[in-house]
Amino acid sequence: MHPNNIHAAPYHFPALIKAHPPLKEFVHTGKSGQDTVNFAEASAVLHLNKALLKHHYGLTDWNIPPHYLCPPVPGRADYIHHLNDLLTDAEKQKGIKGLDIGVGANCIYPILGSRIYQWKMVGADTDTTAVASAKANVKASEVLKDTIEIRYQPVKANIFEGVIQNNEYFNVSMCNPPFHPSEEEAVKGTLRKLRNLGDTAPQQTKKEIMLNFGGQANELWCNGGEALFIKRMIKQSVPFKMQVGWFTTLVSKKEHLPPIYKQLDKLKAKHTTIAMEQGNKQSRIVAWRFL
Repeated sequence: MHPNNIHAAPYHFPALIKAHPPLKEFVHTGKSGQDTVNFAEASAVLHLNKALLKHHYGLTDWNIPPHYLCPPVPGRADYIHHLNDLLTDAEKQKGIKGLDIGVGANCIYPILGSRIYQWKMVGADTDTTAVASAKANVKASEVLKDTIEIRYQPVKANIFEGVIQNNEYFNVSMCNPPFHPSEEEAVKGTLRKLRNLGDTAPQQTKKEIMLNFGGQANELWCNGGEALFIKRMIKQSVPFKMQVGWFTTLVSKKEHLPPIYKQLDKLKAKHTTIAMEQGNKQSRIVAWRFL
């Protein structure tokens, strides 16, 4: 993890339970002899997130609607720390404004950007339920109300247009794009994740997988998958090159990098790639700008 990420240390469950008592029923002693939770159980992960956000980031409450993605807070914090490294000291002194494309119901990136580095944040989404949930999460905690704005993107084909306003400037934009090319691939990916977490429950049906862990379609998959979505994002970033300092996105699959680089080079964008690693998971951030 990033050296500034406080979640690099093991979870301190007594403090987390004190911050959020309902977590207690999900904590047990693992094979290593250390306290843990079952990461293949949706309720356990939800209450762990609530505890982390209350204990470390001062939130009063945080929720997501049923069947929406529950993000791993430590990994999401890593993205924010790496973005902070891209920014200059002069920018930080003036105050940072960030944009999260696809904010989701959980609103996790604006929350972390606000609480870790005191950034002003805007989150945008095409899903009305996600927008309503994100707004509710901001409203639920007094510490967030003046730092985060949630905007609805009514045109699904547009990424920046309709979100970035005239004469508005963002130091950085971020995105965790849908990375599966189809619903079927999303289901297979979720099932693999559960098996990797040591889930020993009987084979689940497709419906059960999607209800318990799948997330919404726009969170998980889109036509063409991750690579095509990012190439479209790069193309649509050009008209806003004077309004965003750094455009960035997560890229989950390294084999998608060559076509992404080709698109960036074609549009004469300066770009860099930042490696991220959390446990056995490897990912990367691609960042670009126009000079």
